[in-house]
Amino acid sequence: MITGQVDDLSQRITAKLAQISLPEADVAGGQPRGTPGETGEVGLLPLVERFDEGPGTGRTAAEVILAELGPNMRVFPTSGHLVSWAKLAPRTIQSGGTNTSGPTGHGNPWLKGVIGEAAMAAARTDTFLGARYRRLVKHRGHKKAVVAVARSMLVIVWHLINDPTARFEDLGPDHHQRLVNPVRKTRDLVRQLEALGHAVTLAPGEAEA
Repeated sequence: MITGQVDDLSQRITAKLAQISLPEADVAGGQPRGTPGETGEVGLLPLVERFDEGPGTGRTAAEVILAELGPNMRVFPTSGHLVSWAKLAPRTIQSGGTNTSGPTGHGNPWLKGVIGEAAMAAARTDTFLGARYRRLVKHRGHKKAVVAVARSMLVIVWHLINDPTARFEDLGPDHHQRLVNPVRKTRDLVRQLEALGHAVTLAPGEAEA
């Protein structure tokens, strides 16, 4: 009997989430606003499904995120406002002319819990978020790296909620490397070699055909 009640409640929750996560949908029977896609279908994907497209999220986590935030971002003008409200923004503590980083704060415990679990799952993937974690953990440690990934995921969530046409698109694990200024990277590498006692002379390479 209890199992049946749980199943019934789960179905009702799923139906309700489907209704509130279709932007500008006519739940009385109309179609959500949208444009024909490659398949010719009209409409927009529900938020839960769009959340689920990102690494580490999963449908259950997506449902919790939507339940905690709702389908409207009018109360958060920017992603920074949402991150700050969730207490995932880094804090700077000033004391005697010295700036140190402090704890982010408590925030919404259910949202922070599910976004933290999703961040740890994303950290194990070969994606932009996974590469971000691996880059940061070397210098900041596991906890701060996970918080940084969670912060990035919440920014993604804000954009998905704020723009009903937005879809998750992974930037790739090499995104940071592609953005690094080649001149600055060359200078840094030369300094590292010189610090090891090497005399470095650079010569222009041949252009690729």
